[in-house]
Amino acid sequence: MLIILLAGLCLALCGVLALLLARGPTLALLVGVRSGTSATLLTVEDERWVDGLAEATGRPTSGSEHFRIGSITKTFVATVVLQLGDEQLVDLDASVETYLPGVVRGGAGITVRQVLQHTSGIPDYMKDEGWSTNRWRGSDRYANFSPDELLRQAFTRPPDFPPGHRFRYSNTNYVVAGMLIESVTGRDYGTEIEKRVLQPLALTGTMLPGSDPRLPEPAMRAVMDVPGTASTDVTEQNETLDWAAGEMISTSADLATFFDALLGGRLLSQQTLDQMRTTVPMGMGFHYGLGLERFDLPCGGQLWGHGGQLLGYVTYAYRRDDGRSFTLLQVSGSDDGFVAFGAMVTAAYCLV
Repeated sequence: MLIILLAGLCLALCGVLALLLARGPTLALLVGVRSGTSATLLTVEDERWVDGLAEATGRPTSGSEHFRIGSITKTFVATVVLQLGDEQLVDLDASVETYLPGVVRGGAGITVRQVLQHTSGIPDYMKDEGWSTNRWRGSDRYANFSPDELLRQAFTRPPDFPPGHRFRYSNTNYVVAGMLIESVTGRDYGTEIEKRVLQPLALTGTMLPGSDPRLPEPAMRAVMDVPGTASTDVTEQNETLDWAAGEMISTSADLATFFDALLGGRLLSQQTLDQMRTTVPMGMGFHYGLGLERFDLPCGGQLWGHGGQLLGYVTYAYRRDDGRSFTLLQVSGSDDGFVAFGAMVTAAYCLV
């Protein structure tokens, strides 16, 4: 297995390095890593967007192709919570019970900061069979879920640990964060994201689909080998099962614009952005802040952003502090894309 992983890493490194050596100041590149109908699209950009090439179709890309970003949704949600903090409507060190009385089990002992940083100990409802959009759910992929249902499912499990004692990634935390936004503002959390982030940044390709299972055109469609069937188009999914933990749809161009604005200080005060970037270890070179991940490059330096994974889509969207952004999208892949990610960030930031 180690030999296979190393071989894959070397192939990905060689392929992306050959492309990067011919780069101008801006890149939008397709990396030829193919398995069946899978495609891997890499975009590295310094200043502006240029066309790339989608492996699955052979057609040029514009950065406007839609795909499901999964847990990158969490960074949008955390940004809104932190904006409410800047407006003194939310205290990060206040208890969840302050804003959601009687909603979260043990909420009096859990702070908003712990929720955003996955140190709350709240268990992940997606750990139970049939409750994760990372796995094939047949016709259930069209079912509707409410945030209350997601919390009830989570609380069938005991706490993972006492609040603040360690880190464990739990999607339930961001269901709580979405509900907190709604409680404080009196409006849907999606409305707040649109008003505070999408509209000011003109992110016209980014949206919250609610119960609509379709992916807008132009779309990056995903196909998977489903046990007992032939290859199946898994593009359509009702993402209410993810809700504020991972329902959003976006584009490579919009993600680069969002992280550039966020990390460039256009959405939060500097003091709050510094808190967002205060991290705890996750492992594998990753660290977690408040809805924001840090990845330590093997050659030194750091990337800031978030990853997202759900059935058919794996995305890594990051930015270095010098402004160089990186988006890796793997469509119809069979793994978490980490080997490709490691090879490509090394080539993009360390070898040229």
